[in-house]
Amino acid sequence: MTFLSAVDRADLEARWNEPHRVYHTLRHLRECLEHFARVRESAQDLDVVESAMWFHDAIHDARRDDNERQSALLAREMLLARGVAPAQIARVEAIILATRHAGPSEDPDAQLVCDIDLAVLGAAPPRFDQYERDVRAEYAWVPLPIFRVKRAEILMRFLATARIYQTEAFHEQYDEPARHNLSRSLAALRGS
Repeated sequence: MTFLSAVDRADLEARWNEPHRVYHTLRHLRECLEHFARVRESAQDLDVVESAMWFHDAIHDARRDDNERQSALLAREMLLARGVAPAQIARVEAIILATRHAGPSEDPDAQLVCDIDLAVLGAAPPRFDQYERDVRAEYAWVPLPIFRVKRAEILMRFLATARIYQTEAFHEQYDEPARHNLSRSLAALRGS
């Protein structure tokens, strides 16, 4: 069971349900929690992993570049108020920061949360395509030519990695479909 009370979860759900969000919504959180329910035996610290998922996009504004840092600070504040041990809070914060997907993590729990966060890349094409439309909607303020270039850079970064997913289970299940989805999306961005 997560460190969070029902009141905490209601507060976080309200944040995930902010009107400016299109992809980073309660649907994404619920999908993450559903993936976690299927692989929870892989977690080293269930409470840390589940809490990190609740907080990983608790603060999200497509116009900012510090969403993960702000989400980690929110986690620290709320978990301190709950009396959670500082070492566990530090792990939650580190896992949230790992969801920037800047590179692989050494922490198996961070690897798990990052893979869960990226599971949508390997989803069935209709779900992936909806994800891509939702991401574009969150970035509607970015002119389309600039969005195409920047989004293509992100997709190419994922495609250039030897492994999109860090855990063996997610790699085996989602890597191939993710590469197919990302390649389709990249071709569409380039007008191919």
